Amino acid sequence: MALFGTDGIRGLANVDLTAELALDVAVAAAHILVESLGDKNNRPRAIVGQDSRASGEFLEAAVVAGLTSAGVDVYRVGVLPTPAIAFLVAETGADLGVMISASHNPAPDNGIKLFARGGEKLADSLEAAIEARLSEPWQRPTGSRVGRVIDDNSAREKYISHLLKSVDVSLAGIKVVIDCANGAASFVAPVALEKAGATVIAIANTPNGLNINDGVILELLMMAMQIDALQLTPKAMSSMVISYWLFWPEDLKLEEN
Repeated sequence: MALFGTDGIRGLANVDLTAELALDVAVAAAHILVESLGDKNNRPRAIVGQDSRASGEFLEAAVVAGLTSAGVDVYRVGVLPTPAIAFLVAETGADLGVMISASHNPAPDNGIKLFARGGEKLADSLEAAIEARLSEPWQRPTGSRVGRVIDDNSAREKYISHLLKSVDVSLAGIKVVIDCANGAASFVAPVALEKAGATVIAIANTPNGLNINDGVILELLMMAMQIDALQLTPKAMSSMVISYWLFWPEDLKLEEN
């Protein structure tokens, strides 16, 4: 069975997706990346982010260890939505992006999604090449050739600024209800919408590592039934749809049909 599915690697964290596998995938990806660059004088750069799952903490540590041990500089951006990683890879000119997330799957699951240069989804051929080279013998860099870890504390604000640039009108006077699914959007969506001028009612926006996607479908249905009670105008209802498309993971949009 292929390791990569339609949207990266997913499985039960610490059973199907272990720290050892995450490290091996990161090392193999680094090897493919270094070879594709064709310039050993320039150290590759990777953006690594995660959603709010507790297992993301040890999986991020494994991915960062694998990449840096293979000579890749890693920029850790913390908990951010999946589209933010694609944006940051493109914006910074990074060579690789890694998002640790299982999107709308239950909290015990997790996954690894890889982005190529420009923030595009990694080609199937590259995923196959990475899988073929898992656990292969390799010459390890030493000294100044090992990768370094940089915490990019400005990444969240960069992404929020990017979102705000996509809105060419003020949302003043609009009330927006947004269900953050106790995920990474909790730290981005309410702030961005408020900066755009909206009055924000955020629900499911207190992630604790274990409650991602917990009760979200029920809350969305309740929100839909209460639209009239909230007296939202058609313009406000449109803004709710906008917030959904801005902040929910890309693969959920593809799979929801």
